[in-house]
Amino acid sequence: MAESRRCVIIGPAFPLRGGIAQLNESLSAEFTKQGIENTIFSFYMQYPGFLFPGTSQTEAVDRKGPEGVKINSTISSINPISWWLTARKIARYKPDFVVVRYWLPFMGPCLGTICKWVKKMTGVPVIAICDNVIPHEKRIGDRFFTKYFTKHVDKFVAMSSSVLDDLNEFDTDKPRKLLYHPVYDHFGEGVDKEFARKHLSIPLEKKVVLFFGIIRKYKGLKLLLEALAKVKNKQDLRLIVAGEFYEDRIKYNRLIDKLNLQEVVKIDSGFVDKHKVKFYFCAADIVAQPYLSATQSGVTQIAYHFEVPMLVTNVGGLPEMVPHGKVGYVTDVNAQQIADAIEKYFEGNDQAEFRQNILEEKKRFSWDFFATEISEMANG
Repeated sequence: MAESRRCVIIGPAFPLRGGIAQLNESLSAEFTKQGIENTIFSFYMQYPGFLFPGTSQTEAVDRKGPEGVKINSTISSINPISWWLTARKIARYKPDFVVVRYWLPFMGPCLGTICKWVKKMTGVPVIAICDNVIPHEKRIGDRFFTKYFTKHVDKFVAMSSSVLDDLNEFDTDKPRKLLYHPVYDHFGEGVDKEFARKHLSIPLEKKVVLFFGIIRKYKGLKLLLEALAKVKNKQDLRLIVAGEFYEDRIKYNRLIDKLNLQEVVKIDSGFVDKHKVKFYFCAADIVAQPYLSATQSGVTQIAYHFEVPMLVTNVGGLPEMVPHGKVGYVTDVNAQQIADAIEKYFEGNDQAEFRQNILEEKKRFSWDFFATEISEMANG
């Protein structure tokens, strides 16, 4: 009988909210399914309030954590004492390998130091899953912090080719692997389109485009609004914007007024509870990601789960995830091209074919494959 293995995941988890936390929880559940005992070491203080642009960093107080996932909230991103105490607790757990998430240079000193101490105490391999190494919105110190972090891990997993390339600016010697973001399957099963639209008060006959997730400049909502203004027949079109604004909403309201899109755009502002995500995706005919820059996107993987075709821009790893003409469209970062793709989708015959192709394409993004590859990296 094979000896059981232990793993530690370092990164956000419940009650912290967001896609990174959800991926860590799903990875933990998959490791458990594969017989790898594991626990997550998460944050009790992730961002100081003055650095966080949203309304809340945590789930609602009445929410329960993911079943079967062990979470230790021991880390403060700005308190080195917590880093030392966390490293000691990880060492006492005696893991066979450690997985650490890296998504923002601000976390470089905290996560890099914990990894440094864990390696010194245990000698086990530390594998970094890198969402980004060069952020979308750059700040002073970014490269220094990322360089510090990469120095103290042993191997890298990148979730897009662009991140894999970016790693070369900080390290060219350590082992690395490209593993695509798995499908987000923890939002439950889909619901009937009619039921979803009734829940959101959207008429069944409308043609629905969904823009989902945090609204930041690089996500390209402005570009999408400009594209909608160029669509010839807008009377039956609806854009649902569902997500929390991390920048000034007023400028978007003004743009909507300027472009005469008041009857076209429906904004549901605020963080979308995971139990409500299915209604937005099942109500949609197509999911739009008109990003100005990107590495990969969890929104793409939610769309795969609910089997909704996508429209993405040709930036970062998005074209790798969404093959053009197979499960959706890839356009340049250009309002007219986006408008043309929307018109083509609703006037042509691609919808049924795209949805059928998604069933096959999403097999590339299984949790079993993702977790197995990481586990084997730890053995190598």
